[in-house]
This record gives sequence, C-alpha cells and structure tokens, in this order.
Amino acid sequence: MDWLDALQHLRAAGAPGVLATVTEVRGHAPREAGAKMVVAETATWDTVGGGNLEATVVERARVLLATGATVPETLTFSLNEHAPVEHGRQCCGGVVSVLLEPQGARPVVAVFGMGHVGHELARVLSRLPLHLHLVDSREGQLDAARLADVTDGTAQVHLHHSPVPENVLAGLPAGAHVLIMSHDHAEDFVLCDAALRRGDLGTVGLIGSRAKWLRFRQRLCAEGHPESTVDRITCPIGLPDIPGKAPAVIAISVAAGLLRDLAGSAAAAPSSLSGPVETIEAVT
Repeated sequence: MDWLDALQHLRAAGAPGVLATVTEVRGHAPREAGAKMVVAETATWDTVGGGNLEATVVERARVLLATGATVPETLTFSLNEHAPVEHGRQCCGGVVSVLLEPQGARPVVAVFGMGHVGHELARVLSRLPLHLHLVDSREGQLDAARLADVTDGTAQVHLHHSPVPENVLAGLPAGAHVLIMSHDHAEDFVLCDAALRRGDLGTVGLIGSRAKWLRFRQRLCAEGHPESTVDRITCPIGLPDIPGKAPAVIAISVAAGLLRDLAGSAAAAPSSLSGPVETIEAVT
C-alpha cells in the first residue's frame, strides 16, 4: 500500500506511526520534494529515497514512536562523500530536508446507552478524532436516521446493538475509556462488574447520583472486588461545577471531564520532545 493507505490502515488499527515528508531538495537527491513514507513500529510503507537517508529516517521515527513524541522535527541530510554515515554512503551531491510528523493512535471511547444523554454525548464526541463505540441493548436506539448527526463527524463511529452489552465491553481494546449510561440500572451494574474484571481499561465512568453509586459500590464489593479496584469507577461523571440536568448540559460536562482525562493520559506518556518543530542535522 502507499503512504496514504498506510495512514488509513494505522488509524483503523488504532496504531501510531510517523509520516516522513521530503520538504526541500537542493541539488541532486534520490527523491523529489513532496515524497512521503510512513513508519510504524515494525513496518514501513513507500520511500523517501532509500539508502542511508531512509534508514536514518526510519531509525529516528522509531525513536519518536518509542518515546511517545508528539512534536514534529526536521532532519537535514548532506549527500556527499565527505559526510559521515551509519547505514551506507549516498553521494548524490545534494542536500535534503525531511519532516517527521508523529501520528498518534486515536483514543478509544465507548458509550453504553444511547438514550437522551448518550445521544447528546455522542454528538459532541463525534466531532473529535476518536474511535467512538456506541452500544445499546435496544436496537432502535442505534437507528441510522436517528444517529445521522453522529456518524457524519470526525470520529470513526462503531455501532453495536447487543442484548448482552458486556460482550461488547469485553471486546474493547486495552486502554479504552468507558462511559456507562444505559436505560437500566441492572444493565449498568453488570457493565460496571465487567469493566472491573477487565482490569486493563482506561477510565470508567458511571452516570448517576451519589446515592446510586453508594448502592453500586456496596454490591460490587460484595461481588468480591477490592475497594481499591471499585474506586477505579468514577460516579457521578462530569465536572461538578457545571450545574444543570438537561441532557445537553450533562453531555457537555461529561465530555469536558473526558477531555481532561485524555489530556492527562497524553501528558503522562513518556516523551523526550516538547515545544516547536526541531531541526536536526542528521548523520549521513
């Protein structure tokens, strides 16, 4: 596949990559300005010129992937016989600049329950670069016409109708963020229990009052979950300083809380880079 198909492939798989683009060529070079390639953890697609130049690009791109870098950087290569090399000599005679742009994996968010609040929340989240899973045990809640204002957004939306929604939860990737707001408290409880048994999810939130959470917390502990594990569930969800019970208000509050959590997760990821685009004179 070419570089564009590769980016789409990585996005669909929820995997990170680095887009490398030849941005400037002075003199002779193996590829023209605009040539691109994509580098993933164990694979590459397309080419920016082969040889030492490309090997160095791949090597540096994988450092960016390993450190969770988010800031682009530029590598500059002198292609002459006097330049030091690590991966073989290229004597084209030109100078090449290559921009490396990290492409982070899209977060995965699952909303269980497409009632009034769930639908409003899906509308907001669909405008963000996410993998958005919408789940309901009632088939009509996932009607295409009803969710037309959700499925035309930026997010990659995945619809799941299942009379056993905990099976959908079991199939989510590790690190997925889960928001539980079904029409049935019994269904909510089963989903909370299933989420805690996973142990590898991101944040888990439950809609409801403090009184509801007190009952749920007691029952989850009675099911054998340690208190420290039960405390992984946040209830109530949203930002407490945003008042109001209208579905749109609750949805905005919950979305804001989720964005705060996502930003916290990104900040906690290891990264050796920060600030503007960095220019590095590459060893060629």
